[in-house]
Amino acid sequence: MAGTGTGARWVLLAFYLVSSVSPGRSGERLHVCKESEYHYEYTACDSSGSRWRVAVPHTPGLCTGLPDPVRGTECSFSCKAGEFLDMKAQACKPCAEGTYSLGTGIRFDEWDEVPHGFANIATNLEVDDGFGDAVENCTASTWVPLGDYVASNTDECTATLMYAVNLKQSGTVSFEYIYPDSSIVFEFFVQNDQCQSTVEESRWMRTTEKGWEFHSVELSRGNNVLYWRTTAFSVWSKVPKPVLVRNIGITGVAYTSECFPCKPGTFAPAAGSSACQLCPADTFSGKGATACQPCEPDAYAEPGSASCKPRPPCTDKDYFYTHTACDALGETQLMYKWAEPKICSEELPQAAQLPPSGVKTRCPPCNPGFAKSNGSACQPCPYGTYSNGSGCLSCPVGTEPMLGLEYKWWNVLPLNMETTVLSGINFEYKGMAGWEVAGDYIYTVAGASDNDFMILTLVVPGFSPPSPMLEDAESKEVARITFVFETICSVSCELYFMVGINSRTNTPVETWTGPKGKQSYTYVVEKNATMSFTWAFQRTPYHEAGRRYTNDVAKLYSVNVTNVLGGVASFCRRCSPEPAGSCTPCPPGNAVERGSGTCRPCPPGTYLRGHPSDGTPACHPCGPGTRSNQLRSLCYNNCSFSLALPGHVLRYDFSALGASTTFSSGPSFTAKGLKYFHHFNISLCGHQGRKVATCTDNVTEARLPAGGGPARVVTAHVCQAVLVPPDVVGYKLPVSSQPVSLADRLVGVTISSTLDGITSPPELFPAGHPNLPDIIFFYRSNDVTQPCSGGRATAIRLRCDPLRPGTGTLSVPSKCPEGTCDGCTFHFLWVTGEGCPRCSASHYRPIVSACLGGVQRTTYVWREPRLCRGGQSLPAQKVKRCRSVEFWLKVGISAGTGAAILLAALAAYFWKKNQKLEYKYSKLVMNAAAKESELPAPDSCAIMEGEDAEDDLLFTTKKSLFGKIKSLTSKRTPDGFDSVPLKTSSGSIGVEP
Repeated sequence: MAGTGTGARWVLLAFYLVSSVSPGRSGERLHVCKESEYHYEYTACDSSGSRWRVAVPHTPGLCTGLPDPVRGTECSFSCKAGEFLDMKAQACKPCAEGTYSLGTGIRFDEWDEVPHGFANIATNLEVDDGFGDAVENCTASTWVPLGDYVASNTDECTATLMYAVNLKQSGTVSFEYIYPDSSIVFEFFVQNDQCQSTVEESRWMRTTEKGWEFHSVELSRGNNVLYWRTTAFSVWSKVPKPVLVRNIGITGVAYTSECFPCKPGTFAPAAGSSACQLCPADTFSGKGATACQPCEPDAYAEPGSASCKPRPPCTDKDYFYTHTACDALGETQLMYKWAEPKICSEELPQAAQLPPSGVKTRCPPCNPGFAKSNGSACQPCPYGTYSNGSGCLSCPVGTEPMLGLEYKWWNVLPLNMETTVLSGINFEYKGMAGWEVAGDYIYTVAGASDNDFMILTLVVPGFSPPSPMLEDAESKEVARITFVFETICSVSCELYFMVGINSRTNTPVETWTGPKGKQSYTYVVEKNATMSFTWAFQRTPYHEAGRRYTNDVAKLYSVNVTNVLGGVASFCRRCSPEPAGSCTPCPPGNAVERGSGTCRPCPPGTYLRGHPSDGTPACHPCGPGTRSNQLRSLCYNNCSFSLALPGHVLRYDFSALGASTTFSSGPSFTAKGLKYFHHFNISLCGHQGRKVATCTDNVTEARLPAGGGPARVVTAHVCQAVLVPPDVVGYKLPVSSQPVSLADRLVGVTISSTLDGITSPPELFPAGHPNLPDIIFFYRSNDVTQPCSGGRATAIRLRCDPLRPGTGTLSVPSKCPEGTCDGCTFHFLWVTGEGCPRCSASHYRPIVSACLGGVQRTTYVWREPRLCRGGQSLPAQKVKRCRSVEFWLKVGISAGTGAAILLAALAAYFWKKNQKLEYKYSKLVMNAAAKESELPAPDSCAIMEGEDAEDDLLFTTKKSLFGKIKSLTSKRTPDGFDSVPLKTSSGSIGVEP
């Protein structure tokens, strides 16, 4: 059956050849085809894996008599690399000189344009399958061919480079790539003809650290579609570095019937070459070269050049200066050198000449911790001594050397520093120095191109902190590096500072763009491991011929690293001495008393913190609303707070808010329309001061360390990450990137709007209740950035609202939707019922009812608005016996009636008495008048008819209550004279009127 099928296909092919004969030549006699007029091809493989070799004319209808078809090689047949299949002999033969082959493979190493067969697609990110209709503003965000490599996009569009290939046998795909920035998602994957990914575990690419890295994936027989896809998630102002790909090779494809000529700038000196070699510097070659030709003396060429360029005249930008090591006399020589590679000519008119070298100057002193001993080279001082650069001195008793590394004199490059140059063209390292010493500083010299990276690396083997690092310490500082630098630039130069751990990663932590005046920068080290600190300076990201910006330089004046393992000391610090004379670290929670040198425990309410100048731990007071832990390693808040107000104290319990709480601000959009959120994770109190809020970077989830877990996790009291939801990217999980810490230590808890230089303006949020202030938690971060020299800060306002139970709602200022208005201080308003004080007696009031049925009730209700929760409950209703209103009304009427009767009786009684007094008074007046006229006075007063003699007698012998009152009022007459009682004729009884 297989032979029948093959014969049928050959009949069809023969029919096609016959029918394609030109009508004009149908009657002419055709000549027999020559070998130059036809070529051989294989028919398609049948189900048994067989095929036929047939001859196909270059131009149908010109000749006849083609060779008969013959059975071809097996479909799985292939040649080795450096060979090709000779179709006439159906045997492998080596490639000729100047050509190469991959055997069963193809290679794409020229990227002046996108090679034939590749699809270059740009799509909007918000498409489920990633291959929907291209959005208008993403059409230009494709992979860009740049000669030797292809570069990805750097925006939030999705750029996909695709290539479909049919393999006759199992093979591989390999390529080299540079992936420097994790803000870009870079994935490479392979799908079969059922659109199923074949190698899922290698989908996510790992970031590169040093130049080009090689990646290879096995391919299965049959159809394979290769995908290189990138999407940037950088929503900050900085544009990420693109992904670069070159030298894509695929093996396992159909036979190679010819070899490929070497491209210009390369050569293949021997037959059977599988690759071509680059021409060295100052040589060139054309296409298919077997050797490179040297340039003329007045011309030059960079490695891999197709032609030579004339040498320009030398200028002052083509040389640099450096210093020699100190000699035995303590002198150094100033030396001038041509920048490598030297491409200029000093023989041309108006060319600059190399200044004379050899001028001697006095050597700078040794760096702190070093000294000269019997020679001209500076040597490190032994342990137990210190030096300011002039000589080693022993530390006094009760002190120990403060080990570190401090470089401020640059006569020679320190042994633990190295310098090189990374090409900005092909991103390969060059064997040349990028930085040179200059006495007071070290600076960047001229590179081969202005877009080269000038690299300087300092390696520290480890650290030895003065006291053991506690797990729950407020700061995880193991050491710190401080350097003073300056950049002098005429264009947009960039200085990168990068940190590597155990020579595995090299993460940029800060970047300075453009000219920067002399300034200092400090980075805190929180991991005790072998660390590398790298400075990389690039004058311009654009490649241009020649050197135009050599005068743009970066300078390092000093570098200081503390607590270096095996370091040297420039001073000694106080410590707790042992009897043997050495020092011992104080126990946890103890600090060295500067006067006596003994260890003293820190009192409650204080914590241990290293002094900024020498790192000696000292006791520092905790902030308001916080307490120190038992080891005095940090200050924390136990999710409680007391607020003293006039007449009462409010007590808060924030335990329900102590766990980690997530919050996302409103959606934001980039210029390309990518929707993202600022995602915050907040742990108000932590766990006994330990930070529990985490933010991760899962942009490339395959970049996992050996121990597992995401590549980068930030743990803090408050952290932030940029979150792209899964419905936008079409992934299973949201994409979280660029995590940063906003709060590493709690500064204090207070109602004041300012604490320790952190301000939480109340006008950023709507006004709260006038009688209950907000409780504000203030935090600081250990991350020191270029705009935030004191580190980032966070202020969280807790506001009481009993109508919002549970965790309530979090918000950011309306005019600062990213949570910060200056990029350094972040502000949050947390409105929740858990932010209310505990209820107490001041939060309720009594209501007393009327007396009903002899019972009176007292009920307690909350004061409105109720601004408390939990705590003291409302007291139970009180009931007591009482008299009703009707009873008291009867008592009142009875008492009123009795009083009225009494008053009437008294009125009658006094009226009667008044009549008697008037009579007696008239008698007295008559007696007084008779005396004045010398008439004899009567011996007694007669009692008129109707008078009561008994009453008069009682009145005159015993004074009643009314009589006493009357006697008091009658002592003095209205005319001012005293009244005198009259005597009777017997003179024994006095009667008062």
